[in-house]
Amino acid sequence: MAVVTHVSIRGRVQGVGYRAWTADEARRRGLEGWVRNRRDGSVEAVFAGAENIVADMLAACRLGPSSARVDAVDASRASDELLNLRAAGEHFSLLPTL
Repeated sequence: MAVVTHVSIRGRVQGVGYRAWTADEARRRGLEGWVRNRRDGSVEAVFAGAENIVADMLAACRLGPSSARVDAVDASRASDELLNLRAAGEHFSLLPTL
């Protein structure tokens, strides 16, 4: 069963390659969605896929790339509409900062 999860990651997660790392990890797992930086210094993402794979991705987000320091990962179920923010034709997109 596919789930859509909206995620906010806080800590030292900008300027350390976190967004690119997230996209690589999500693509490697076959997840759909997107990731972007927020002006408040956090990273926001949406992951869609099998519940166990999304759970694995969330666990990975708590660690992040080696140069990051993750203080919090907040996740909640989301609607399919959030997936529409990704670029046309892409399974997983890196979106501009909001």
